[in-house]
Amino acid sequence: MSDFKENTDETREQQEHEQELDQEQTEAIEKPLIDDVSEDIAPVVQEFIAEATESNEAEGEAALQESAFQADAGFAGAAFASENAAPYIAFENVSKSFGDFVVLENVSFFVNTGETLCILGRSGVGKSVSLQLLMGFLKPDSGTVLVAGQNIAGMSEREMQEVRHKVTMVFQNGALFDSITVGENVAFPLRERGDMEEDQILQVVRGLLEMVGVSGMEDMLPSDLSTGMKRSVAIARALAAQPAAILYDEPTTMVDPLMAHLLGDLIQRLKMQIHLTSIVVTHDMRFAEKLADRLMFLHEGTVRFFGTTEEMRRSTDPVLREFFSMDELVLPV
Repeated sequence: MSDFKENTDETREQQEHEQELDQEQTEAIEKPLIDDVSEDIAPVVQEFIAEATESNEAEGEAALQESAFQADAGFAGAAFASENAAPYIAFENVSKSFGDFVVLENVSFFVNTGETLCILGRSGVGKSVSLQLLMGFLKPDSGTVLVAGQNIAGMSEREMQEVRHKVTMVFQNGALFDSITVGENVAFPLRERGDMEEDQILQVVRGLLEMVGVSGMEDMLPSDLSTGMKRSVAIARALAAQPAAILYDEPTTMVDPLMAHLLGDLIQRLKMQIHLTSIVVTHDMRFAEKLADRLMFLHEGTVRFFGTTEEMRRSTDPVLREFFSMDELVLPV
């Protein structure tokens, strides 16, 4: 009887602890981004964020009103049509090879405006190649690549520059300009706009760095930063462009668990508060479950699964089950 009572108490304590963690997680995600910004610059930064949010909300309303993408076959088109909303990003039967090596074969998926898709799979299955196709750095051998409502498969580099104003990417290494400071990196997209005063630019830069958790680092060089800090700065620079969508390539690789947790919270807050559309490439199932509206699992260049987290967990596919079992050996983010 005593052992039963002890076990019951332990179970209750564990449940209470999990509930407390869930509450803390919810509060962290719902905390307004502007709350992290110093009061003296908050008005300028708030206006900047409001502009981005309003633009992204308009993108979502336009997608619901009119179908910009029609597919003759494939589950991506069928799922899109059933939801009566044009996806902001989609692949339809996309294939890509390098010589005789097939990286992607007839890959189809979609991401609706304001949603997050996580792309899972082992190394070398085409996850990062998918992002490079979406950014126009690579061209597909066949199929349709939809970005910001346009088929970019045959676009020129000049045309792609316009698309990249709406969709930007956070690379594994941050891809920061090494020869200029952190502040100058974040200011780069703002100065390209040509419609902001210098004092406004400096305030927005400072505010964005505070929002992503690397305040006071404006004068440092990227080489002085840790991997996690570089990724945070890269997100700040991406936000400076006021994009509608951000693509993240393995954001938690080679960072400590605390930084991975903070990056996950940040990605969620940006989705919820600025209505960003996101694609996150990762090998970490727990991180993906935390973020995703839908998941895609790539295996040997093909889509092994596309759907919700619950649907994936119920899958009896042996390849997915093996991936889950290996993932369980890794400590959660």
